[in-house]
Amino acid sequence: MRSEETVEPDAAPDAAADAEADLNARFVAGDEQALAEVYRRWSPVVFTLALRSLGDRGDAEDVTQRTFVSAWTSRATYDASKARLSTWLVAIARRRIADTHESRAKIRALQAEMERVTSPDDLIRETPDLSETLLVANEMQQLEPDAQVVMRLAFFDDLTHEEISRRLGMPLGTVKSHIRRSLTRMRNRLEVTRVTP
Repeated sequence: MRSEETVEPDAAPDAAADAEADLNARFVAGDEQALAEVYRRWSPVVFTLALRSLGDRGDAEDVTQRTFVSAWTSRATYDASKARLSTWLVAIARRRIADTHESRAKIRALQAEMERVTSPDDLIRETPDLSETLLVANEMQQLEPDAQVVMRLAFFDDLTHEEISRRLGMPLGTVKSHIRRSLTRMRNRLEVTRVTP
C-alpha cells in the first residue's frame, strides 16, 4: 500500500512531462494539430503580455499572430533542452513587441519631421492627412530589407541614386531597380487600399 502511494504522485508529473515532450516534438516536426494546441494554450499569455506593453488591442492581436507565425516558421531552431516551449514563445513575443514599439517610434519621428518641414501657413491651407502618412510608412515596412534601406535613403535622406550606390556599395542599376520596383509595389498596394470599401 505504502509503495503504491509513493508511485502515484510521481506518475502524474512524469505523464505531464511526457505529454509536453510529445507536444514539443510534434510541433517541431510540423504537426499542425500541435500548432493549434500550442496556440490554444499560449496565445492568451502572449496577447496579455502584448496588451500590457502596447496598450492597444489591435496591436496586441497583431503581435500575437506574428509571434506564432514566427514560432512556426522557425520551429526547427527550438531546443527543448535549453528552454520550455512557453519560454521560447514569450521570448519571440518580446521581440515582436519591441518591433512594434520601434515601428511606432519611426512613425512618430516621421510625423515630427513632417511638422518640422511644414510651415504654419501650409497647415492652415491644407491639413496633412495623417492616415495617408501612416499608410505610406506601413507600406515602406512591407518592402524587403534592402529595398527599405534604399527607399529611406532616397526619400527621407534625399540622396541621389549615385550617392545611395556609393553609400551602400550597391551597383547603380540595383539601386534604380529597387526604387522602381518598390514604387510600383507601393503604388499598387495603396491603390487597392484606397479602392477597398
